[in-house]
Amino acid sequence: MFFSVEENINYFKEKLNNNFDVTSRIIHVGESKLGMLFIKSLMDKESLILSIMAPLIDYKGKNVTFDELEKNVLKIFELERVDTDEDVITKLTQNNLIIFLEGEKGAIATDMEKAPVRTPAEPPTSSVIMGPREGFVEDIKSNIALIRMRLKTDKLILKEFELGRYTKTKICLFSIKGITDQELVEKVSKKLEAIDIDGVIDSHYILSFLQEGQNLLFKQIGTTEKPDIVAAKMLEGRLAILVDGSPIALTLPFVFLEDMQSANDYYTNPIYVSFMRVIRAIGVFLAAVLPGVFLAFRLYHYKALPLKYLITVSNSTQGLPFSPFIEMVFILVLFQILYEVSLRLPRYLGIATSIVGALVLGDTGVKAGLISSPVVIIIAMSIIAVYTVPEQAPQLTVLRAIFILLGGTLGILGIVAGMIYFVNEMNILNFYGVPYLAPFSPKVSADLKDALTKASVTQMKERPKFIKTKNKVRLK
Repeated sequence: MFFSVEENINYFKEKLNNNFDVTSRIIHVGESKLGMLFIKSLMDKESLILSIMAPLIDYKGKNVTFDELEKNVLKIFELERVDTDEDVITKLTQNNLIIFLEGEKGAIATDMEKAPVRTPAEPPTSSVIMGPREGFVEDIKSNIALIRMRLKTDKLILKEFELGRYTKTKICLFSIKGITDQELVEKVSKKLEAIDIDGVIDSHYILSFLQEGQNLLFKQIGTTEKPDIVAAKMLEGRLAILVDGSPIALTLPFVFLEDMQSANDYYTNPIYVSFMRVIRAIGVFLAAVLPGVFLAFRLYHYKALPLKYLITVSNSTQGLPFSPFIEMVFILVLFQILYEVSLRLPRYLGIATSIVGALVLGDTGVKAGLISSPVVIIIAMSIIAVYTVPEQAPQLTVLRAIFILLGGTLGILGIVAGMIYFVNEMNILNFYGVPYLAPFSPKVSADLKDALTKASVTQMKERPKFIKTKNKVRLK
């Protein structure tokens, strides 16, 4: 840096490639020359004029120094001294206003950010009938505020990281002192500090770095868009991670049971919740196994089917040009293509395309004698059942394809062997010291109050025992 305001401004503009939105102003404050440098596309223009320019213009002293600016002129702002070129560039790209003084080497920076921010609204992936409807947005400051609104305690600990050589993305790690295990905090902190990547655009960019082991089929990190869910999980002893630019919060440690639960469960009658969780468990089974089981019975074990049903299936499949295995794969691929199309088309057009496409193609295919109606119904039931637990949709989609392959080649023996294998795989998984199938395996009787069935809040007096926490008691 230089002692001259003009030299400093020209130097840093050149450092930033003379971009058109890198703007400077030079004014006289008393008898001193003062220069300002900022990125106007992200600057709060109103605050700049009223809170910065106006006090500087009204200053009545002869000479102004950095100390004078901090103590008397711009005292409502948090000012930070920056002494190196790298610090100035970093602050500018983080939407700070940089102030230079003639004859002073160095600068001061103040946060004047006014980036475009979406208003918190109900997330499309986590709608609720009753309960809070706020969801995270892409601005990390707003998301931190949403969590602080729910955890009004001095025990809340925030740890900041900056990742990405080009994006300089802010990451915030949340924990609660006295509840969260400190070893877990240190372990996750080390993993975050070890990340060296060009850029972090979304929380999923760091998700892979936090995973343990090579098993990538099963979900290892919890995700949510709702601050009330994050607060509830932290009160159970989990960590939360927010990434600037992403509305998705990460929570860990994670167990399979979490995705069987819904935000609605904690704002609804416990008996109804228990019933719905059983329905979700059935939905998971149907989504993964139903097409494979149907194919196995149709190819190898048709004698086990009821006679009337067997006659119905035989009549509907008579004269089809494809084998049962090819037919099921064809319909599955067709439905997945419709699903992908509905995601990428404009919202209302996508909904219409997916519904009309499924109805028209399915009905036309059956009438044309290319596919059978029972297989269309089985695949449709399986795909619909996936969304009883939408957070597990990617894993269930892969498992469905595997069980179709097993059922089409090995019959029921292949289905049973596949189920034993995958349940065993899940049973031996242990992420961040927590068994993946807890509290069922190993069985933790006290934690079954909020598992496949749910007790009332007054009965859940302790935090989950399968999560290592400092304080187990949450209700006295």
